[in-house]
Amino acid sequence: MAIKSSLRNMVLVLTLVCLGASAAVAVVYAVTKDPIAAASVAKTNKAIEEVVPQFDNNPSEEVLMVAADLQKPEETNKVYVAKKGGEVVGYAVESTTKKGFGGAFSIMVGFTPDGKVFNTSVLSHSETPGLGAKITDKGSHFITQWKGKNLTDGSVNLSVKKDGGDIDAITASTISSRAFCDAMERAANTFSNINTENQ
Repeated sequence: MAIKSSLRNMVLVLTLVCLGASAAVAVVYAVTKDPIAAASVAKTNKAIEEVVPQFDNNPSEEVLMVAADLQKPEETNKVYVAKKGGEVVGYAVESTTKKGFGGAFSIMVGFTPDGKVFNTSVLSHSETPGLGAKITDKGSHFITQWKGKNLTDGSVNLSVKKDGGDIDAITASTISSRAFCDAMERAANTFSNINTENQ
């Protein structure tokens, strides 16, 4: 015998469907939460290894939250402290800019204790493939030109040469290059504020 369609029956069926869908989403979340978190930690650890000198501690367990701008202390960046034999050998600073051609992107910048850039690594980006995405090309002149530069003593103008700065831009990708400079400047400011905020 067919059940007569009524508003009550339709609401009941819709409620059961929503409950079933919600339960399925909850199960998927519960199953994938830990692997996603583990993958994120692994990605962070790999980026730290790429940007600082060799270390023997676990920098992802020694995280400082430091503002790039002391006038906006609520806007902090993560700083991972790398040590070897108990001595600090470097700081890996996560920095994000919203000025990219494709939107926001994040980088990891490694500093030696004296403020020189050891290396950089792109964590995430949405830049144009083949152009702005060259910010991820570790062997390119754009990336290697940062190594050894002291970004904290005022000796480097953190702008592209087209804007009167000291940084060679990626050919045909000035916006992405400017955004990378912005992220590097935020990282340098964060590094400069480490001792100020954590004394």
